[in-house]
Amino acid sequence: MRKFILLSALLCFPIFAAAQTADDIIAKYIEARGGLAKIKAIQSERVTGTIVFAPTVQGPFLVERERPNKMHMEVSLGGQTLIRVYDGKSSGWVYDPFSQTPAVKPMSENELLNILDEADFEGPFIDSKAKGNKLEFAGKADVEGKPAYKIKLTNKHGDISYFSFDATTYMLLRWQGTRKTPEKDVPAESLFRKFNEVDGMQYPFLIESSSPGTDQTQKIIADKIELNISISESHFTRPTPPAEPAEPAAPATTPAQPPAPDSSGTPKPN
Repeated sequence: MRKFILLSALLCFPIFAAAQTADDIIAKYIEARGGLAKIKAIQSERVTGTIVFAPTVQGPFLVERERPNKMHMEVSLGGQTLIRVYDGKSSGWVYDPFSQTPAVKPMSENELLNILDEADFEGPFIDSKAKGNKLEFAGKADVEGKPAYKIKLTNKHGDISYFSFDATTYMLLRWQGTRKTPEKDVPAESLFRKFNEVDGMQYPFLIESSSPGTDQTQKIIADKIELNISISESHFTRPTPPAEPAEPAAPATTPAQPPAPDSSGTPKPN
């Protein structure tokens, strides 16, 4: 009897271990989202909705992306619009109306280093090795009472972040990492909620983010996600600043950075 129990344990162990490898978890996540073929078939994407920093500090956002790595992003607060654009090749621009000297400026060297992660709506798990990403299984986790598998991702710049996937559905539940600010790197996390189907693909329509130990929070609510739509090429060139409002009403606080894409194809705070 003892030999039978031992044999059963040995036979089950490889299955249990295999279920906890990074490659297996990511493969199941990709399948849960809609499958690799559908992800690869997406040529362009537009996400519109609302970003909320506080009950009185919120406004609409727009994110457009197109292969290969083109991106156009707008966030409007208090009647003013912040714009970020990348041409998919080597040039990017930022218009920040909340700065002391608003003007369209080239992206900094540091911004250009990270822009491919933002412009890539496939996310870091598709062709991860080619993108320079190292994936490792990091154990189990509990995300708001749900058992989850945790994956450690180290990108080509050495930045480390953690992604937790529902152990039952394999959908993404949480991202944990750091946000780079001019002063220092700060811890941050995002929770992914309200998944809905768009053209056979699963997307989170609500992303809630915070910086542990602070009162900084952001909520991104996607109203509409469109795939394989036509986007004017002019959206990926140097932007023209919007006309100033007749009576500018600056918000009580302004975002340190606009929202950036996450691995599920919708924006998350940067």
